[in-house]
Order: sequence, then C-alpha cells, then structure tokens
Amino acid sequence: MAKLTHIGDDGEARMVDVSDKDITDRTATAHGTVLMAPETLKLVIDGTVKKGDVISVARLAGIMAAKRTSDLIPLCHPLALNKVDVDLTCDPTRNAVDIVATCRVSGRTGVEMEALTAVSTAALTVYDMCKAVDRSMQLTDIHLVHKAGGKSGEFQVDA
Repeated sequence: MAKLTHIGDDGEARMVDVSDKDITDRTATAHGTVLMAPETLKLVIDGTVKKGDVISVARLAGIMAAKRTSDLIPLCHPLALNKVDVDLTCDPTRNAVDIVATCRVSGRTGVEMEALTAVSTAALTVYDMCKAVDRSMQLTDIHLVHKAGGKSGEFQVDA
C-alpha cells in the first residue's frame, strides 16, 4: 500500500524533504468548469457584467493564485514558476465557462497544486463577478488532467 508522503512516522503532518530530488522540468494541467444560467453566460460573453471583464479578471486571478499556492496550501513548497497559462472558454451549448490551467517549473517538486489552485481561483472569480445575477452557478469537475516530469513520470487522464 502506498504511503502518504505528508504524514510522518509519528502520524503528524509534515512538509516533504525534496532536497535529494533531481531538478527536472515539470508541467501540470488542470481543468474545471463553472455552470451558469444562459442569461449569465450571455452577460459574460457580451462583456456586460457590471464588475467588468469576467474572463480577463478570472485569468489574472488564476495566474496570481498559482504563484501564491504555497501561501494557501500549508504543506506545498514555494516554487519559482517558469510559466502559468490560464485559459477560459465560454460554451453556450452547456452554459459553461471551461477553465484550463497549465503550470511549468524547473524544480524538485511538481506543480499539480499550482495548476489546481489556478483553476479553482479562476472559477471562484467567475462566481464572484457574476453572483449578483446568478447565485445558482456551480463550480464543477476541477481535476488534474496531465502531469509530467520528476521521478513518478507522466500522468494523463484518458478523455
């Protein structure tokens, strides 16, 4: 059975020691979705939400969040990210804003948490900016879809 790396022999939470790991190029991509009423999505697409440009603000929020992941998740290592991409796409057929975040680093530990934090924060920002007109929005399906680099190799969710 696999052992949880963030739990010490004494059962207490601990930060993993990565000092003996090789520095490698690592990437991670996460996806998520915000479901909303058709009228809300139209406001987002038209750029007429009173708080401003939802897509641009959510993209920036996701990028900023990825850079601050270790401040938000207690046992994450602070990383000097090489790149963060956050893309939001409106899908009128599903009344959805789909979010994809990809993070890259050359380091001793992966960037899965940074990609997931970027997607989550971008989704929360969409909700915050649109909640005045639609409190029934749902943040759904936030998950890791790909990671590469490091000792554990590649992980890919089959579509």
